[in-house]
Amino acid sequence: MTLPLALSIGDPAGVGPELACAAWALSGTAGLPPFFVVGSARVIEDAGYARGLHVRVAAISSPAEAAAIFPTALPVLEVGDIDYTPGQPTDEGASLALRALETATALVLAGEASALVTGPIAKSRLARIGFTQPGQTEFVADACAIAHADAVMMLAGPNLRVVPITVHVPISAVPGLLTADLIRSRAIIAAAALQRDFSIAAPRLAIAGLNPHAGEDGRMGREEIEVIAPAVAALRTAGIDARGPLPADTMFHAAARETYDAAICMYHDQALIPIKVLDFDEGVNVTLGLPIVRTSPDHGTAFGIAGTGEARPGATLAALRMAGECAARRMSLLRPG
Repeated sequence: MTLPLALSIGDPAGVGPELACAAWALSGTAGLPPFFVVGSARVIEDAGYARGLHVRVAAISSPAEAAAIFPTALPVLEVGDIDYTPGQPTDEGASLALRALETATALVLAGEASALVTGPIAKSRLARIGFTQPGQTEFVADACAIAHADAVMMLAGPNLRVVPITVHVPISAVPGLLTADLIRSRAIIAAAALQRDFSIAAPRLAIAGLNPHAGEDGRMGREEIEVIAPAVAALRTAGIDARGPLPADTMFHAAARETYDAAICMYHDQALIPIKVLDFDEGVNVTLGLPIVRTSPDHGTAFGIAGTGEARPGATLAALRMAGECAARRMSLLRPG
C-alpha cells in the first residue's frame, strides 16, 4: 500500500484520542500500516501524555506527508483545536468530531487515503449541533451516494463474523421488518464483500432463524417458513452457499463456526452477543457495500474511563489492521495481471 489510512478522532472527550496514541505506539509490533489522525494535534498530544505515552505528534497539511513521518511521529491533519478534557463531552468537541469525520471521509473518497477508520462519537452530542444522520455509517453512506439499506454492518473478529439484518430497533418490531428480499439483499452484499475484501473465494453463509429452535416447523412461529427459508432458497439459486434457517443457540460454538464464514442474524443481540463474548477486545465494525473501505472499533466513547488509562487498544488496533488489509486486497484487484 502506498496510501495511508485516515483515522477520524471521534469525540475528543472520549477514549478515541488516547487509543489513537496507543495504536501508534504499538504500530510496529502490531503490524499496522501507516495512518494519520484527522482532528487536533494538541488534543492528541495531551491525550497521549494523560495515558503516560510520550507520543511525538507531527502536524501535516496533506495525507501525502503521512507515510514518511509515521515511523517517528504520529501524523495529525488539523481540522480544529479545543481544550482536552477527558470524560466531559461538549458541543465544541462534537463539532470537532464532525469536522474530522467529514474531512476524513472526503479524503478517502478523493483517493488521498486508502481507507477510513472512524473513532467513536456521541450521537446525542452530534444531534445537538445539527447532525441529522442516525450515525456515522449513514453519514458515510450518504457521502458515497449509497442507500442506507445497502450499507450493511458486519462485526468481525478473530473468531467470528456476524451481519445483523435489523439493528437498532425494538425487538417487538423485528418480525414485521424482516422480509425475504431484505435478508437476500444483505446476504448478497455480505458475500460480495467477503470475496472482495477478505479474499474468500466461495463464502459460506449461515442464516439464523428468528424463533427458538428455528421455529420448530412452525410450532414457535412462521417466520422461518414464510420469510427466512425463501430467502435462503433465493440465495442458493443465485449461487451463494447459504444454509438455514438454523437454530441460533447452536450456531456459535467452536465446531459450528468452522462450517461458515459469516453468520447472518435476524436482530441486533442475536449477532452482537456472540461476537462480544468471543472477540470483545478485538471486534471491528466493518461497513459493507461501500465503494471505500470503512471500519470502526466496536465500542463507544467510554467517557467514564477516558483519560484514566483503562481503555484497551485492541479494537482500535484491529480496526486499523483490518482496514489496511481490506484496502490492500482491493488494490490488488486493480493491478494488471
